[in-house]
Amino acid sequence: MNAPAPPAENLRAALAGLLDGLPPRQASQAVERLIASYRGDTPTDAPILRDRADVAAYAAYRMPATFEAVRSALEAFAETAPEWVPGGHTDLGGGTGAAAWAVSAVWGGERPVTVLDWAEPALALGREIAAANPELKDVRWQRSRIGAALTLESTDLVTVSYVLNELTAADRTALVDAAAAAAQAVVIVEPGTPGGYARLIEARDRLITAGFRIAAPCPHSAACPIAPGTDWCHFSARVSRSSLHRQVKGGSLAYEDEKFAYVAAARFPAEPAANRIVRRPQIRKGQVLLDLCESEPSLRRATVTKRHGDLYKAARDADWGDAWPPS
Repeated sequence: MNAPAPPAENLRAALAGLLDGLPPRQASQAVERLIASYRGDTPTDAPILRDRADVAAYAAYRMPATFEAVRSALEAFAETAPEWVPGGHTDLGGGTGAAAWAVSAVWGGERPVTVLDWAEPALALGREIAAANPELKDVRWQRSRIGAALTLESTDLVTVSYVLNELTAADRTALVDAAAAAAQAVVIVEPGTPGGYARLIEARDRLITAGFRIAAPCPHSAACPIAPGTDWCHFSARVSRSSLHRQVKGGSLAYEDEKFAYVAAARFPAEPAANRIVRRPQIRKGQVLLDLCESEPSLRRATVTKRHGDLYKAARDADWGDAWPPS
């Protein structure tokens, strides 16, 4: 018997047929308009995704990147608590379900899953795409206003990905507080921009105040050592480019790198990395330069040379976002 295809492969296949019958120019224009809306600084009080054409274009364009970013964050979290598997999952503002796919990729098997979003066309398309993943066949796709009136049932894991930018400050606070009250673990992913990082730090502070401990990416639950306004913490996930990606952005590369910021926090025991690589390692002749966030907390550049033996080999293979030293 053939093994089932992994979620990432199933997702790519499901997305490939979304734009059948939609003229390429119309798809490109929809994506460009939606990108402008999502990048705007003014939160919206209405769903940005208006109809199926909007949702199909945006899902085909953005869902692979959201999936890879959330999966990367979840994998880093899973490394800190290898025995833990979520028994239930709620995704806030989940749209077409990228985070539900990512959870199934990191922790296989069926579980109760609820995706909440205020855009009915996004939920409908998410349900359609999820038919390609047997582990998501019983997901609840529920229309809900994501904001101050939000109430959640208790669950093991709450994810919030690329949502905070759409909300007012009051609604962001309400969302994080609701997630903290309902979940044993909360994972939040935002764009890897200064603004995304600032929203992550606000959410991180609220989770700590609510009694959570930070599991990833930070090696500690103390204040972030980055001086406000001087830099921002973010990471990168590689995403295979579709023909629509190339059409909208131009260029011929088969991939692009999705920059994202994230925080994973838990109420149960987790073992954060001793140090986290927070920039792309710089490989020089006979040495590797690693920018580390350490458990003290502090930021430090470490130089690993050939005289470090196996550690030098590990440094040459290390990637941005990895724990260091490797386990």
